[in-house]
Amino acid sequence: MVWQVETQCETETKELARKLAQRLIGGEVICLVGELGSGKTTFVQGLAEGLGIEAPIISPTFTIVREYFGRLSLFHIDAYRLNGLSVDEIQKQIGLWDYMERGGVVAIEWADLIADALPSERLDIIFSHTENGRLIKFEPHGKIYEHLVSALSVKGS
Repeated sequence: MVWQVETQCETETKELARKLAQRLIGGEVICLVGELGSGKTTFVQGLAEGLGIEAPIISPTFTIVREYFGRLSLFHIDAYRLNGLSVDEIQKQIGLWDYMERGGVVAIEWADLIADALPSERLDIIFSHTENGRLIKFEPHGKIYEHLVSALSVKGS
């Protein structure tokens, strides 16, 4: 099941992410893919709001990982600078699997650049520009993520 929605502004993108956050229980891996300025960080800001995180969310481009604490922990990873590293090197650099096992939500921007290091069960969210905003496509991998996308795609949820 693939579901897509078009948002017209940052507020709508954040609201969509808040709705997703309300359904998260911890342990989820959310992989964000899209060109620069397509809404990845804006989406993570909405996720954080939905998780009750009050700290400002900024892209962790230079630090690679930022940790935030709310109803669930949020581990915000920017994989842009990890491009070209092996799975072992990625694990040594940031301990990716360690974050996945800590029971929070792992949100990875530029996840396509570390595709070989990603778990097989995850939620891919692909962002692209449209004439009037951005198209956000949800591609679940695994039953948990299929249920999340199914619940999110129901009108009025």
